[in-house]
Amino acid sequence: MESEPRGTTQETDTGAQGPGKGDKDYVTRVFDAPSEIPLAEWNALLALDGDPSPFMRLEYLVALDASGSATRRTGWRPAFMTLWDGGEMAAACPLYLKQHSYGEYVFDWAWANAYEQHGLSYYPKALVAVPFTPVPGARLLARDDAARAALVQALVRHCKDQRLSSLHLLFGQPRDLQACADAGLMLRHTVQFHWHNRDHADFEQFLNSLQQDKRKKIRQERRKVAEAGVRFRHAQGREIGPADWRFFYSCYERTYLEHGNAPYLRPEFFVRMANDMPEHWLMFIAERDGRPIASSLVGIDAERRVAYGRYWGALERVDCLHFEACYYQPLNWCIDHGYIRFEGGAQGEHKMARALLPVRTSSAHWLAHPAFSDAVARFLEREESGVDNYLAHLAERNPVRAGSGGPAATIPDNLS
Repeated sequence: MESEPRGTTQETDTGAQGPGKGDKDYVTRVFDAPSEIPLAEWNALLALDGDPSPFMRLEYLVALDASGSATRRTGWRPAFMTLWDGGEMAAACPLYLKQHSYGEYVFDWAWANAYEQHGLSYYPKALVAVPFTPVPGARLLARDDAARAALVQALVRHCKDQRLSSLHLLFGQPRDLQACADAGLMLRHTVQFHWHNRDHADFEQFLNSLQQDKRKKIRQERRKVAEAGVRFRHAQGREIGPADWRFFYSCYERTYLEHGNAPYLRPEFFVRMANDMPEHWLMFIAERDGRPIASSLVGIDAERRVAYGRYWGALERVDCLHFEACYYQPLNWCIDHGYIRFEGGAQGEHKMARALLPVRTSSAHWLAHPAFSDAVARFLEREESGVDNYLAHLAERNPVRAGSGGPAATIPDNLS
């Protein structure tokens, strides 16, 4: 271990039992600043997972805190939980105590209102998630299933000890969700839209795999941008210069302000990304008459060949520029570089017209109040039926042409 980690330390008897593991006691340490956690040990646990997205790297989480983007002052109080077996970190997760429900993309405002109407406090609540980042992946980092189960138990116990209203784990991967379900947490499902590369040789071959009306629409949209005199360039990793990052932030900030909100992420966050995680970023810049007018930023994982649409903004309005910057340019790049998946982020049924197909993503929830827990369980049963019907409806609108080699829209089961 690099150094003795700081943080609130409490002895616990987790009593976690896994296949062939027996009972195991861990020491629980809760950290109020992610920068206090040994970086190498956190990232080593992440590397053990089957879905280690770059957004769960400790550098990313530290940047959110150190930049002032996700802190106690903004309603995100870090309380990162770790389990220790002697001097070894056995499990860990990004835990926040939330004073609101902004920046989560799994909506529980109705639950909060119901608590308030009954004279109860919903906030603070406990949240295991990556702030402002609705990317499915690992949430409960663990060396094995027994440690993962112990971590869920420790989370629930911590919520009870702190008299918190609830615990929520968002956009988890299958093993996380299974551990939560085994511990009695309720599962909730939502829909995202992801694009999968079917060994397309180029963008034109990709277009030919789509139904005719979709091909026509995409070509029309791209033509409008080109005829407006807009051209694109892209930069990757350390090729993205300081001036590019500054321009990107001006676009990103402008888009938020035009919608009446300040941006979640502060400039220092992107400075840290440029310094600490440059290999995970790809930037597209739209130019017209020799000057930049818009930009989009895509997260990339070169090892797993996955790209993630993240942020965008524009200083000038051009018809269909958003589609070009956020979908067509990244998809073209993914095809050229052999990337297998592009995740388009939360919501947005319009993404199906760009061949991003529906995928079910899941979260897990625990509520302390028995009556409210029962009510939410009944609500989730109805909601799950609605999600299944919605996915079946979307599957009927599959944009991929029959016989093109692309599968129909599927409904992945996050517990398979």
